[in-house]
Amino acid sequence: MPSGLAALLDDVAGITKIAAASLDDVAGAAGKAGTKAVGVVVDDTAVTPGYAMGFTPDRELPIVWKIAMGSLRNKFLFLLPGALLLSAFAPWAVTPILMVGGAYLAFEATEKILEAFTPEHEGEAVEELALSGRELENEKVNGAIRTDLILSGEIMAIALADVADKPLLVQAAALALVGLLITAGVYGVVGLIVKMDDIGLHLAKGNNAGLRGLGRGLVKAMPVTMEALTVIGTAAMLWVGGGIIVHGLERFHLTPIPHWVEGFSHWAHGVPVIGPVTGWLAFALGSAVVGLVIGGVIAGLLHLWHHRKGAAAH
Repeated sequence: MPSGLAALLDDVAGITKIAAASLDDVAGAAGKAGTKAVGVVVDDTAVTPGYAMGFTPDRELPIVWKIAMGSLRNKFLFLLPGALLLSAFAPWAVTPILMVGGAYLAFEATEKILEAFTPEHEGEAVEELALSGRELENEKVNGAIRTDLILSGEIMAIALADVADKPLLVQAAALALVGLLITAGVYGVVGLIVKMDDIGLHLAKGNNAGLRGLGRGLVKAMPVTMEALTVIGTAAMLWVGGGIIVHGLERFHLTPIPHWVEGFSHWAHGVPVIGPVTGWLAFALGSAVVGLVIGGVIAGLLHLWHHRKGAAAH
């Protein structure tokens, strides 16, 4: 039996192997969980740049930084402890919470679609103009952090559902890794998006003809990019929210709707060569339809309630 330094080295080697295995578990769990949350990540990336637009160039990145720090606070101070408590004491609640969040995402997307077909409210623009630059910045940042809380909650809940069978410490480490990497990725991309026109202007003033052309192209592409992000974000909210609800209904054996969506996806999967792509698109489309119906019902009920409340007040 080894003794002294040899025994100590054996112990260290054993601990190292255990730690390496644990790190592999964490990395594997985080990777698996992160891929399931990709739809919400797309939505988060598409929604956030709008909060930093309309300010002077020197304030854009500080605003993105403030939102990113708020996102980390959301994840590490509130959502991560809450997720671990759920996992330890009420794992049955994860799916219903996910479904509620999915319904909220579908409602938000439906509201955006309705707003696109209705005139803008001049009163809201006047209220914004009445605020000072600092007040408006704080309002936008706080609004972005509130939105991030919902989206981050969905990301953490999706990740938790995928690592629920792991030990609690592995769950905690995996959720922390997912939260950190997703925040860095999302807000890194958001920073590039909001500075795209400034980067383009800088390149357009250079001496290289090719880079000048690229710079002008970036400046011209900025409005199109923002419009595309709005459409992508809305679509992502619909199919992610609807998909979460479809999976939740299937888990509770409320099968007609999940069977229809899955059947449509399997049918589209049969297309030669591009079957995997068309199958995924079909599931996303079916989920988006479910999300649009649910979001429309919620929006209709809320508008009816506000209308009756206003009528009663008069």
